[in-house]
Amino acid sequence: MADKPKILVVDDEESIHLLYREELSDEGYEVISALNGPEAIELVDKENPDLVVLDINMPGMDGLEVLRIIKEKHPRLPVILCSAYPEFKQDLSSWASEDYIVKSFDLTELKESIKKNLAKVES
Repeated sequence: MADKPKILVVDDEESIHLLYREELSDEGYEVISALNGPEAIELVDKENPDLVVLDINMPGMDGLEVLRIIKEKHPRLPVILCSAYPEFKQDLSSWASEDYIVKSFDLTELKESIKKNLAKVES
């Protein structure tokens, strides 16, 4: 892993990108972002991130479909699903992710999950 772990943030909301980029950069991560599923899949292949934070509810290709494609190509890449909707946690296809975080402006839970999942990759 590089000096600065690289995190790909996938969300269709610009405000989420700004918040996550600022907060995660402050934590010492390199943050790259995609606004939709196809862009995310392309960036995973091109940028080789250490971890993906993935929204579920996006227009076109939803996050669960993106998760499936990422896991088929990169089974060891940690993916954290992040959604405003807790009910997706019951969806079996979400279980392929390493974690499921309900979106909040308090990013403590997300940051802890990122730390925990990056530590697993390094060991």
